[in-house]
Amino acid sequence: MGKGTSIEMVNSNFTDPERWLAMTYARPAHRPALDALWSLDDKLASILRATREPIVGQMRLTWWHEALSALDDAAPPAEPVLQALARHVVPQVPGRWLATLVEGWEALLEPTLDAPAMQAHAVHRGSGLFTAMAAAIGVDDPAIATAGAGWALADLAGHLKAPAEADLARTMARTTLAKTAGFRWPSAARAIGAIARAASLDLEIPPKPRGHPARAARLLWLRVTGR
Repeated sequence: MGKGTSIEMVNSNFTDPERWLAMTYARPAHRPALDALWSLDDKLASILRATREPIVGQMRLTWWHEALSALDDAAPPAEPVLQALARHVVPQVPGRWLATLVEGWEALLEPTLDAPAMQAHAVHRGSGLFTAMAAAIGVDDPAIATAGAGWALADLAGHLKAPAEADLARTMARTTLAKTAGFRWPSAARAIGAIARAASLDLEIPPKPRGHPARAARLLWLRVTGR
């Protein structure tokens, strides 16, 4: 991202108690694939966080796009995230599909972070990530892609320094997540559903802090009921 950007990608996912809680909802056989995909998202976020010149960020993202695409035809290089994806994800999700997630981060390098750029981020990062996670565990439902887009917009809103841009991202997130309000998450996908529900809780006014007992209770209810 360029100098003076309105995006501050603070990578708090490593210590996010709700993501940790959500992953405990996953079946043990599914956790390596989900962990690998979250590690990819964290890695791409770290590129945006460290980039000061858009051209440098674009070059690094292009490397990842090519490296992910190559997983379909060649052994991964000595890079832990790529090796985990090759081992646990690519058997179910093609590397070329994973490469499209990079385009969601490229959208944040645009000179203007407007609604189309935010939507591109939501679709390629959010829908792409949630759909990949669902495919890796053998679940297929279009509502999961919609939930992923809403999650990405809510997450983006939390990293925007300009109030007008943050408000736009929140409005788009609420509209998108509302489309999945009646969705009952399949038992195998409730780890993903908990992440989407946490994003909805972030949009409440005022939001309770992550790890708050009331939020944990809402996530537990989703684990039990799928709603």
